[in-house]
Amino acid sequence: MSLLPYLWLVPALPFLGAAVNGLLVRNRHKGLATAIGVGAPGLSLFVALACLWEFLHRPGHAPFELLLYPWTAGDLAVDFAFLLDPLSAVMLFVVTFVGFWIHVYSAGYMAREPGYRRYFAYLNLFMGAMLLLVLGNNYVVMFIGWEGVGLCSYLLIGFHFDQDVPPKAGRKAFIVNRIGDFAFLIGLFALFASFGTLDYDKLNMAILANLELARAPFCLGLSLAGFVALCLFVGAMGKSAQIPLYVWLPDAMAGPTPVSALIHAATMVTAGVYMVARTNLVYQLAPGVLLFVAVIGALTAIFAASIGLAQNDIKKVLAYSTVSQLGYMFLAAGVGAYIAAIFHLATHAFFKALLFLGSGSVIHGMGGEQDMRKMGGLKSHMPATYRTFLIGTIAIAGIPPLAGFFSKDEILASTFAGGHFVLWAVGLLTAGLTACYMFRVVYLTFHGKFRGTRDQEHHLHESPKSMTVPLIILAVGAVAAGWIGIPAGMWELAGTEDRNLFHHFLSPVIATIPGEGGTGHALSHTAEISLILASIGIALAGILIARRAWGGGRGVAADESIAKAAPAFYRLLENKYYVDELYDRLFVRPLARLARFCWKVIDTVIIDGGLHVVAFLTELTGDLGRFTTTGNVRQYALYFFAGALALFWWMIF
Repeated sequence: MSLLPYLWLVPALPFLGAAVNGLLVRNRHKGLATAIGVGAPGLSLFVALACLWEFLHRPGHAPFELLLYPWTAGDLAVDFAFLLDPLSAVMLFVVTFVGFWIHVYSAGYMAREPGYRRYFAYLNLFMGAMLLLVLGNNYVVMFIGWEGVGLCSYLLIGFHFDQDVPPKAGRKAFIVNRIGDFAFLIGLFALFASFGTLDYDKLNMAILANLELARAPFCLGLSLAGFVALCLFVGAMGKSAQIPLYVWLPDAMAGPTPVSALIHAATMVTAGVYMVARTNLVYQLAPGVLLFVAVIGALTAIFAASIGLAQNDIKKVLAYSTVSQLGYMFLAAGVGAYIAAIFHLATHAFFKALLFLGSGSVIHGMGGEQDMRKMGGLKSHMPATYRTFLIGTIAIAGIPPLAGFFSKDEILASTFAGGHFVLWAVGLLTAGLTACYMFRVVYLTFHGKFRGTRDQEHHLHESPKSMTVPLIILAVGAVAAGWIGIPAGMWELAGTEDRNLFHHFLSPVIATIPGEGGTGHALSHTAEISLILASIGIALAGILIARRAWGGGRGVAADESIAKAAPAFYRLLENKYYVDELYDRLFVRPLARLARFCWKVIDTVIIDGGLHVVAFLTELTGDLGRFTTTGNVRQYALYFFAGALALFWWMIF
């Protein structure tokens, strides 16, 4: 019996869990809320693995489409249908596997929260929306999931609605993403108006059948493909936190830590990268926009990495780390290495979820403290958290043979092979900065002497197994996830045939334009070895700098020394280049003043004042006029006689 027709259960089960926990379960039934909140994504993972197993045994990994029901609205015919192909299969595994373990972790981390049932309802809804996004076989279903994860991020970032900061952070995330989503919709409208469909396969066939139309001038000096690619990328800038729409993601740390892990590793921020990879044919036809994607990705990567050097909130460092790593993914997509972008997305999901959950374990042990300046020496009190966090740090630093090395090295090699040497240099420098600021986190948090209060030190303890078991499992993924995507160049150096399973699996998803070569560029063995050594060398240099600055028990003294040596530069990094303050002056305050003017002047004075006077006079005229319409014939005759006299008087005099 085939299990693929039951693919619809994968997103349906989290949606069902959200509905039951949100509408039916009472707050006092905590055990039932846990069973549903963790069980629903657990069953979803089981069904997903079963479907993936069957899909992997299909001849040639042939795509499977599941039609649930058709939608028709005028000329727009859209099927509510799911597509399981190599790209959605990768995303399906990442979302369900990493998402499930975040749910398990949440049961321990959120155990004492009064909104426990509501939390799991939102978390299930988040996972269901992301699964809808990656499984849809057209852009309309994708957009439903796209907006769904936006809604859930607002709900979960502002989960502690009784506090001051979380609701503001939730609104900020929601509003910034609306900017990108507006451009995303314009791109979809242009696609449908030009090709009459939003189905992935039908759209690709229509574009390939009419390449002249896709390359024809359209708007803003761009071709149709260029305009659509730019609009969709603006949407990705918002959803995946790229310059200039990245500002919501660091503030999203106001939500519970498992929410941060889910947003940064398995759901929302990966949506933009997935969308660009899914739309690779359009981007191939827009080389100028593709270069723009690469430049924005590289700038975002180094910009966020530099900010991470001077942040003291452990979650804020990881937040800027995510922004930086997403920049890496867009750099890969921008140089045409779409598979490398998805590969880094997959490996990043493991070590970034591990790092966020590890930081949550630290915060849990510290009684809610997030400032690394008040930590130190935690490795003896929290050994499991320390070891797993260290594994995640080594992985993101790009040290072989952990997962981050292979995916990051493939991105750098693809950038260099494409002739983008400046972007390669930026990416290489970013790799060094990443290793430096992440090991700074390790030294400030786990090494040296404890710098917190005596009460905090007295209550230091390792987290429960519901939290440490997910850490261990994700640590295994952070070590091994990269082995399925060892680049072809490394196999050649080893003298064996190319066994890059990940690349071969995903290659059918990358469209081929007739008459044009691929995006790959061969590197000599010497160049390959040099790039690998440069990648490892810059990572080791970053680690050594961090060790010399913050290791050996020096801790925050190193930050104080740097601040004294270069106070202006340190303040610039510490205050995140004052981008939030700049946005506040350029956009937030003017819009607030405009809104206040509309309220006080247009609404209160003009509408409530002037227009209400007009309405009052109209009503008064009507009230006076109705006394003349009594229905009395003699009164009407009198009116007629008075009118005749007035007319006679006007004619004579």
